[in-house]
Amino acid sequence: MILMLTADENWNIGLKGKMLIDLKEDLKRFKKKTMGNIIIMGRNTLEAVPGQKALPGRINMVMTRNKDFKKEGITPVNSIKDLFETLEEINSDGKKEVFVIGGESIVKQLLKYCDKAYITKILKDFKDHDTSIPSLDKDDDWFIVKEGHIIEQEGVKYKYVEYKRKKDKGQYLNTYKFNNKI
Repeated sequence: MILMLTADENWNIGLKGKMLIDLKEDLKRFKKKTMGNIIIMGRNTLEAVPGQKALPGRINMVMTRNKDFKKEGITPVNSIKDLFETLEEINSDGKKEVFVIGGESIVKQLLKYCDKAYITKILKDFKDHDTSIPSLDKDDDWFIVKEGHIIEQEGVKYKYVEYKRKKDKGQYLNTYKFNNKI
């Protein structure tokens, strides 16, 4: 799995169900990387999507405790076990990449299954925030593979940073199989 999010310097990601900032180029990059693949999000993240609709051209999965949740174009899952069983069914050949796109609760549940992260790092601290994720910079299991140049939009500076999990640390890498690990 691949984590793909935008975070500020302190790994804050949102406020009141919305991203901290909309970065046009970042949204284009997100679309390009996820197109034709699988995206996993929480219900609150889906509600932040314009129109609260599935993102076109991707398999949209929503993790929710609501067992009656139904929405056109969305594959709902109610647990991590359900998620991995569904992934095994819809991506048994492993040809599609699987992206975890938020929010906070989903990232905290699925981070241990991710082996790569594409983080758009905003080079400032947003004082107003209510959601954050663990810092990969402070996690010894992760290292930076690539750091892009600084981009500026409307006075906000950011850069793309690619992380990988250290292979000897990742216990769940590249597998949907349970083998009693969950």
